[in-house]
Amino acid sequence: MPVFDFSNDTSEIKEEVVCTYTTFSSNVDHATIECPILILSNNKKQWEHHSCGVFSDQDKQTAFEFEGEDGTVISDILKLDSRFVSLVRWLGENHIHVRLSGENTVEGYCVYKIREIALGGGTKLSAEDGFLQFMIERLFQSDAPDERITDENLDEMGDDMKLTSIQSITDFMTCAGSTLPDNIRLWARRNLAVAKSHEVSQEERRHAQRALSIMMNIQWKSNYFKAIDPEEARRILDEELYGMERVKQRIIETIIQINRTHTLPAYGLLLVGPAGTGKSQIAYAVARILKLPWTTLDMSSINDPEQLTGSSRIYANAKPGIIMDAFSMAGESNLVFIINELDKANSGKGNGNPADVLLTLLDNLGFTDNYMECMIPTVGVYPIATANEKDQISAPLMSRFAVIDIPDYTPEEKKAIFQRFALPKVLKRMGLKDDECIMTDEALDAVIEMYSETTGIRDLEQAAEHIAANALYQIEVHHMNSVTFDGAMVRNLLL
Repeated sequence: MPVFDFSNDTSEIKEEVVCTYTTFSSNVDHATIECPILILSNNKKQWEHHSCGVFSDQDKQTAFEFEGEDGTVISDILKLDSRFVSLVRWLGENHIHVRLSGENTVEGYCVYKIREIALGGGTKLSAEDGFLQFMIERLFQSDAPDERITDENLDEMGDDMKLTSIQSITDFMTCAGSTLPDNIRLWARRNLAVAKSHEVSQEERRHAQRALSIMMNIQWKSNYFKAIDPEEARRILDEELYGMERVKQRIIETIIQINRTHTLPAYGLLLVGPAGTGKSQIAYAVARILKLPWTTLDMSSINDPEQLTGSSRIYANAKPGIIMDAFSMAGESNLVFIINELDKANSGKGNGNPADVLLTLLDNLGFTDNYMECMIPTVGVYPIATANEKDQISAPLMSRFAVIDIPDYTPEEKKAIFQRFALPKVLKRMGLKDDECIMTDEALDAVIEMYSETTGIRDLEQAAEHIAANALYQIEVHHMNSVTFDGAMVRNLLL
């Protein structure tokens, strides 16, 4: 009887997998035919614009298996954006069916879009296609990794996607964890272990999952800022503010500094002046120039530091602080933080002074929230504070700002603001034409005279509202074509 030695059967010997692709570094924020996600070999056939299949599993992770009417055809990956290495491997390991969108070129089949499809009951992602696009978009917004392959990656078109479930957070960490700052990535792994553990209480698991969801849904950006066009910045300032040449000059100087260093200045702005002089409007204009989301913090309503720092997870009703909420609402770590009424920050009634909490935020060294239990990077935060009284602000806080004094408007400036800005804005909002509400010079002088003792322009804006409403009333009720106001009419109306 013949004896077969199966130990020497060469069919049992698997070939060592040889990586067929080379990685390339790219920092583009979206894929095109010229800058694709990956390039597949098309020497066997020219692939269709939309082609379906799966990335090969762990035994052959350097290819894509095209699925067509003629069966499965395997094509080697030739080039791959280094940011997407972990994502492609993960898609292959989970046998996720995808549709590639690409074009055949001399280099190969250039893929610029990857979408998940439901095919044959295959594995679905934790949030279907939205989750895949979320990771791809994050990867596009990240920098190319080092030469060594890191263990996570990012997303593409899923800003509406929110990570809430443990599965989606786990998958995100697997594929896009490298886009997180080092300390947050380590923090996330620890909290993910707590959220999955059955050795801790349900309350602890719930808090860990909530903290993870908040942190993962924030896009943690670097502190690199692109250059800003000074002429466009000046146009925005002129559009939003009348006069204030000294203030505009200081803001343009800040823009020039950012263009030279590509980082935010070490000090934020503190705008000090009477109520109604446009301090908040200046802050909003700066946020618009920087093209950053903004959030406001009203210090007059803060009477306990815990409102800013959050509460410890040992409490059942624990929650993050207002500052962490601001990051969460903005959705990214680079933002303009507008702190209103900074001079009211010293009136704490709780166990400490709320003003002291702001110091770590303003130092840009990182902020710690008691609920998150993690140091939050603040290098991309640009603080702009407003105040009425400079002498009510503590010296440590003052030293962390570049102070700009906002003087009250002169009568001539108030007249110009009322005539060119306040009244036209109200007329437009009410649907009135300029020639339907006419103000004589005497009427303009009467308005300014009546509010000569008030600070700012809020009273002028209310006067414009009253005058325009009266004109609209006369046009609609008395069927007048237009209303011309003189000094006596204005005094009778506004008294």
